[in-house]
Amino acid sequence: MGGLGGGGLAVGGLGGIGAVIFLIVQLLSGGGGLGGIDVGPALDQFNERSQDSGESIGDAPDPDKDLVDFLGFVVDDVQSTWKDIFTRAGQRYVETDLVLFDDATQTGCGVASSQSGPFYCPADTKAYLDLGFFRELRDRFGAPGDFAQAYVVAHEFGHHVQHLLGIDEDVRSAASRDPGASGELSIAQELQADCFAGVWGHAAFNDQLLEQGDLEEGIGAAAAVGDDRIQRETTGRVNRETWTHGSSAQRVEWFQRGFDSGVVDDCNTFG
Repeated sequence: MGGLGGGGLAVGGLGGIGAVIFLIVQLLSGGGGLGGIDVGPALDQFNERSQDSGESIGDAPDPDKDLVDFLGFVVDDVQSTWKDIFTRAGQRYVETDLVLFDDATQTGCGVASSQSGPFYCPADTKAYLDLGFFRELRDRFGAPGDFAQAYVVAHEFGHHVQHLLGIDEDVRSAASRDPGASGELSIAQELQADCFAGVWGHAAFNDQLLEQGDLEEGIGAAAAVGDDRIQRETTGRVNRETWTHGSSAQRVEWFQRGFDSGVVDDCNTFG
């Protein structure tokens, strides 16, 4: 990317990858879902390290400091993109924070650990991410690269967009009326967050922030967190009835759709 150098804890997790070590998939970006770093506030949030491991952002060893700087850039750009989209639609985008942590941290949705995977908490409207997730994404699931990391962040911000639009509340209400449909509703919400991540990717491409191979990295990350792939990797079998985020093919399809068009209306996964 040029110029840039989980477990059932809460609605809005990236997928089950982090939770895999624990036991398996429960959520990727919405009913599960991808919050934002205002470069200043977001980097301040990384001082969670001082609470969890006694290490402050100023002391963060490479490559963590470079990664934090990169994530700050991505969050800033993602939020700027959504602010523009909301403004054009006559609405107001409310910024949020991406909280980076090591091992565990307290959230509005309870205690988050490295097993939770990236997730968005609607109770405090923040996204949470343990940096170790990227190592697992790269080493265990074969999805390396900075744009793969950017996709994860953009997905969680996609859940924040859903929260601002009231989509997450509509999903919860629909699921309470028809519990049997909760799985499909969760999948639709996660796939929409993937599509929203693609909408941001489209804007980043137009702003000439992408390099050759970046799109492929994003597609690789979307494929890596498909329910079918995670289940196959962790249990050796696939159980469609327990999916909450969608298959690898579905996640790639919706991310690509958002990336190709850059149009929010093309992200109606509930239709």
